[in-house]
Amino acid sequence: MAAGEEDETERVRRPSSTKPAKKSARNTSTGRTGSRTSETKRATHRVSAPRAMRYAAEQLQELLGRAPESVSAVRPTEDGWQADVEVLELERVPPTTSVMASYRVTLDEAGELVAYERTRRYARGQIDRRG
Repeated sequence: MAAGEEDETERVRRPSSTKPAKKSARNTSTGRTGSRTSETKRATHRVSAPRAMRYAAEQLQELLGRAPESVSAVRPTEDGWQADVEVLELERVPPTTSVMASYRVTLDEAGELVAYERTRRYARGQIDRRG
């Protein structure tokens, strides 16, 4: 991994409470991580649903290298959050034939990704037949 890629990773991830030296170094950075870092200090309670949605999309993008199109579902679990994230996997012309994928992302209470799986692949123009 190149040095520039590592820097990008550092901006997306929140520090764990067991690494205080890195935490103070990240507190000086700008952008979204500043608010997320201060939130880690309060990691004893669950992050909000909107933050869980953002964290799921950001961390999945970091793993897949593809920008999520949307978060189609988010729900609380006993241990944190579960979100369904839609990702463009293969761009085609016309766009309605592009291949999309749904990923189920599991987050802990602090908003850290602990698991993900692809649950579905479909054409962008496909309509669900579920009622």
